[in-house]
Amino acid sequence: MTRIGRVLRRTSIDELPQLWNVLVGDMSLVGPRAQALFMQIDGDLIFEALGDYPARHRVLPGITGWAQVNGSRGEVDTLEKGARRTELDLWYIKNWSLWLDLLILMRTAFGGFLNFNAD
Repeated sequence: MTRIGRVLRRTSIDELPQLWNVLVGDMSLVGPRAQALFMQIDGDLIFEALGDYPARHRVLPGITGWAQVNGSRGEVDTLEKGARRTELDLWYIKNWSLWLDLLILMRTAFGGFLNFNAD
């Protein structure tokens, strides 16, 4: 990774092009992060290993979300990380409200995007 790429990733400036996807209706500002349904972790398909995983695909993916502002950000390379992110995403879907979206956007704006441990 180049120095510029590292700065772009750590400050999440690389997420800005996704605003186009929001404008055309393919994404939402807030929602579960987009992940492949047939993603594999430790040789297992994630949707088979985590029974509730496909439910997170019933809503539009978001640029930011409940999982991200609660520390579940970056690569999902273990079943534990996948289970934690899925748990947070499903909690968000079940408890969705305009106020929750506003809270997530505020937490993202004031610290959620700046992450020195981002992948």
